Amino acid sequence: MDAFSFCNPTRIEFGVGTIRKLGMELKKADIKSCLMVAGGGSIKKNGVYEQVCESLEKAEIHFVEGWGVQPNPTLEKVIELCELAKREKVEAVLGVGGGSVIDTAKTVSAGVFLQDIWNAFSGKEKIRNALPVYTVLTLSATGSEMNGNAVITNTKTMQKWGIYSPLIYPRLSIIDPSVQSSLPFKQTANGAMDAMAHILEYYFADDRAIATLAIDDALLKTIVEMTDRLQNNSGDLLARGNLAWCATLALNGISGIGLKGGDWACHDIQHAFSALHPEIAHGEGLGVIFPAWIEYMSEKDPTRFLRWAKNVWDEENVSRALHRFRDKLESWGLAKSLRDLGIKELELPQLVKLIMTSPRIGMVSRFTAVEVESLLMLAF
Repeated sequence: MDAFSFCNPTRIEFGVGTIRKLGMELKKADIKSCLMVAGGGSIKKNGVYEQVCESLEKAEIHFVEGWGVQPNPTLEKVIELCELAKREKVEAVLGVGGGSVIDTAKTVSAGVFLQDIWNAFSGKEKIRNALPVYTVLTLSATGSEMNGNAVITNTKTMQKWGIYSPLIYPRLSIIDPSVQSSLPFKQTANGAMDAMAHILEYYFADDRAIATLAIDDALLKTIVEMTDRLQNNSGDLLARGNLAWCATLALNGISGIGLKGGDWACHDIQHAFSALHPEIAHGEGLGVIFPAWIEYMSEKDPTRFLRWAKNVWDEENVSRALHRFRDKLESWGLAKSLRDLGIKELELPQLVKLIMTSPRIGMVSRFTAVEVESLLMLAF
């Protein structure tokens, strides 16, 4: 097990009715105004917007609203919201939504102090200051509610890149699983696959962090079980709450302790998918590339995947476990191939070029452009 340093400063308020605590939490922090970042309006349909506004108004917190964050959030929207935040002189940023909204809120919190926020993504500038970030989660998937990561797409350069800073960890995240009951099952399934992918990026990196791997085994099995239950009953709050907490734990540091930082090839590859096709849901794209990656890598080193086969899928054979994995994703209604995602074969060379702009592709195995092409053909 590798040496590690672990600290997660985000406080979680979890449970039905916890949104009402939001306003007083900002008031206790002596915050008088905030920018509320939101998506396309779904929070007005599920009651979250009304609850948030009521809580803020009761605590006498002034807020300005910034709408229009889309899935696979863009640099253009970040810049627009940074200007709004500076113009209104807000003291905090509040993300109300899923991972795209929260990633945008985090990036805005740092971007108001930078002349060019993209320099932080390209490594040209460090984040040295950020407004406090608060979140109300409405879709469990990315774990962004409890980490210091954010991923944004630069549509001009077609690069979907990420940043990390301890300064953009949310101060407080509110997770009320009941507000997710109205989600279409496809979104729940995409979120579940996203959470599994976060765990799997660490899972295969090292076999010496036995305690961490035991946690990851349990998280992976629970995600599958809870998602199956929600497919049958979207209002199952026990399943909804357990899935939500699994998704948070999947990327708040716990799932990767002592596992060499993880691999992340599949995430880098999928980011190119949605940079080229913004309509591709992140989780669904990962559901195509991760099984292909496991198949490709297990041909080189099958022993690396035996624990996953046995402990997660109750199979002694990696091939059978992989078959069960793919069948499960298909049963949830997720895409099986790049073709199903709407990617055309003639686009594969462009995808390879986009993927190879990342500083490295993979840690378990560093992929060359030729290997990336072979992996894409396997997934096609």
